[in-house]
Amino acid sequence: LVLQLSLSTSLLSPPKTPFSLLLHLHLLLWFGFCRARFSFDPAEKMAAPKPEEISHPAMDQLQGLEYCIDSNPSWGESIALGFQHYILALGTAVMIPSFLVPLMGGDHGDKVRVVQTLLFVEGINTLIQTLFGTRLPTVIGGSYAFMVPIMSIIHDPALTRIEDDHLRFLSTMRAVQGALIVSSSIQIILGYSQLWAICSRFFSPLGMVPVISLVGFGLFDRGFPVVGRCVEIGVPMLILFVTFSQYLKNFHFRQLPVLERFALLISVTVIWAYAHLLTASGAYKHRPDLTQVNCRTDRAYLISAAPWIKIPYPLQWGAPTFDAGHCFGMMAAVIVSLIESTGGYKAASRLASATPPPAHVLSRGIGWQGIGILLSGMFGTMSGCTVSAENVGLLGSTRVGSRRVIQIAAGFMIFWKFGALFASIPFPIFAALYCVLFGLVASVGLSFLQFTNMNSMRNLFIVGVALFLGLSIPEYFREYTSKAFHGPSHTKAGWFNDFLNTIFFSSPTVALIVGVFLDNTLDYKDSARDRGMPWWAKFRSFQGDSRNEEFYTLPFNLNRFFPPS
Repeated sequence: LVLQLSLSTSLLSPPKTPFSLLLHLHLLLWFGFCRARFSFDPAEKMAAPKPEEISHPAMDQLQGLEYCIDSNPSWGESIALGFQHYILALGTAVMIPSFLVPLMGGDHGDKVRVVQTLLFVEGINTLIQTLFGTRLPTVIGGSYAFMVPIMSIIHDPALTRIEDDHLRFLSTMRAVQGALIVSSSIQIILGYSQLWAICSRFFSPLGMVPVISLVGFGLFDRGFPVVGRCVEIGVPMLILFVTFSQYLKNFHFRQLPVLERFALLISVTVIWAYAHLLTASGAYKHRPDLTQVNCRTDRAYLISAAPWIKIPYPLQWGAPTFDAGHCFGMMAAVIVSLIESTGGYKAASRLASATPPPAHVLSRGIGWQGIGILLSGMFGTMSGCTVSAENVGLLGSTRVGSRRVIQIAAGFMIFWKFGALFASIPFPIFAALYCVLFGLVASVGLSFLQFTNMNSMRNLFIVGVALFLGLSIPEYFREYTSKAFHGPSHTKAGWFNDFLNTIFFSSPTVALIVGVFLDNTLDYKDSARDRGMPWWAKFRSFQGDSRNEEFYTLPFNLNRFFPPS
């Protein structure tokens, strides 16, 4: 009505200037749009909505994927997708050694050897996990959960007193190796003894929602805060990746959705070239050192220091050393890795269009992951291992959950010797990808709410409190540590401090402690249906659903020797 009155008034006086003419045209267009959009015919009656139009049915398997866990693209497409997963895995594989090695006294040559070793072991662990573990399409990469105990080892007075930098680096590396080797026994025992399978029977869809969601949300500090260190590279990368993967996903070349399927490769190539152009043109010559480190493509110093041929081998840094305090602190990181991987496996099963892994399959995967941490200690990777959340998110972004693609990515990690070239990609480029991929993993966790009753105040309380504390408690520990240079737990027992600080630095771990405890103590006897247990029950055992055999049976007919429970 207002538009109609305005239009009538404006039409009474003819336009005298170009501006008034444009105003007339603008009002005409808006009037036509509003009449078309908001006109209502009284003769039309609103039909009562059908029940299926109000809500969506719960679905065991996620729909809309082009390839599920046991279906494969062509070999050419699989190799390109595997290389894409390899490029994404480089982010964490470079970030962790780039931060830790200089603190240990290592030089650029030491750093590149650690990066190559970490990638090599990641490839072996990924191949083992996809063949004999959970068999889900998951990349097993380095974990930030191990940073707290490793930092404690680095600052051990017995090591800091060593004056020679290279000797201090080797001594610290051996101490970390010893702690990883001993602490790996936690996951090996819990996994192969099926104790973790017994523990997982207390998990319901409701209790796992905060855990899986915070596998993604809990890494928010790896996202835009890192993008903001170089906005001229990070923000264009974020916009380009979202544009290619979402808005232009229907663009096909020879019946292949090229932009959706390879959005990561294309956008990284474009922005990397743009960053190199800025570096070569001298755009960062007089900028602060922190800006240059995050923006320039020549500050990694990995290409010049990388040996042409260097094959990692066990005990390459020397014989590991063992200290009880270091080992106890590292055990907390192994527990955190176990919990984060549990959420990662369940998210990967959803994005691979598989059913949730049965309890014994999950426990089997944890056992093999313990072997992976043992290998990390033997080779000296400066980190344990866990499910790579960013690579899980990429399954959803590409809509390809094929196991073969991840196995090809593992092959690149093991045999590809030019990782130092791609390691010069600035970190804000990876952080821009994390903004999307971590968010996608978090939303998969929220999708498990469809199997629960969210009209229940009990369920609303549990989910809300677990999510909030899962974000709030680790943030308190981070802020406290950044100001006091030590965690809130600061007693004379260093191993106890490392244990508590590591546990409460992890969002998924806090969410599991709070969520699973509340879910199994608050009116749990009369709320099985509200918690989603009737749906969950059929996936708890291998024989509970016929699809489990298709997704999780071991290769080479090994189930004859290891019958599922």
